[in-house]
Amino acid sequence: MVKRKRGGHGGHGWFVTFADLMALLMSFFVMLAAYSSQDKAKLQIVAGSMREAFGNQKDIRLAGIVETDGIPTGTYIKNARIKPLSDATDTPGPAKNQPHEDGIQDPAQDRGFALAAASLRQALRDMPEIAEISRNVLLEVSDTGIDIQIVDQEGRAMFAEGKSQPNERTRKVLAALAPTLRRMPNKITITGHTATPRPGAEPEGDPWELSVGRASAVREIMANAGVPSDRFASVSGKGDTEPLVRDNPYLPYNRRVGIVLKADAPPLPASLKP
Repeated sequence: MVKRKRGGHGGHGWFVTFADLMALLMSFFVMLAAYSSQDKAKLQIVAGSMREAFGNQKDIRLAGIVETDGIPTGTYIKNARIKPLSDATDTPGPAKNQPHEDGIQDPAQDRGFALAAASLRQALRDMPEIAEISRNVLLEVSDTGIDIQIVDQEGRAMFAEGKSQPNERTRKVLAALAPTLRRMPNKITITGHTATPRPGAEPEGDPWELSVGRASAVREIMANAGVPSDRFASVSGKGDTEPLVRDNPYLPYNRRVGIVLKADAPPLPASLKP
């Protein structure tokens, strides 16, 4: 009987190379899947912080100092415009601190206000004892300046009902903001607002007197914290005529005091770092 020799396994070397290639491709796709499963909410928060720090965000939303959820947002916020990066060109712009044709301040000033806003946020982040009321502080950068809103929330008021004096937590917030505001050259306006009483509800007091009283109390606290008196351009009250949430003037968010750092001077001195 004739015996046939069986061939070895060395004649198909391409198969080993192909298997290695498939293993590499599998590892590559596993890595892609891992990156695609990142927490999109956290990535958006990080990306938004970077865009705001460098003055490149395409839109502005009201957000708490630490948390960014739970605050009503909308496109109705007046004058909230910052020129997007996609609109930037290499052509020379207008002189520094002069507005563009569309009324928006030059990009250098936009970046300065973004850095100033970052300094204010950091001042509050450095105080963990007020972290629980971070959602009560809204901060917006616009072509009119930096708008800080100290608002009420359901079950978490910044002022006692019907009273013009803020509670202790609100005083801590103002004390945290005062050092940064004191070092800036901009004029400051303070405006008080109240919410419209629900039908049949007992009003907490005269809305005009209450809004003016709260704005005046905020000015007094900031002055005692070292903000010079000549920095205050105006202290006023609007009653319930300008709700923050226009679709629902009864919400607690409409009870607030607005502090605006006006865009009429360089927003960030050279010595101030966020």
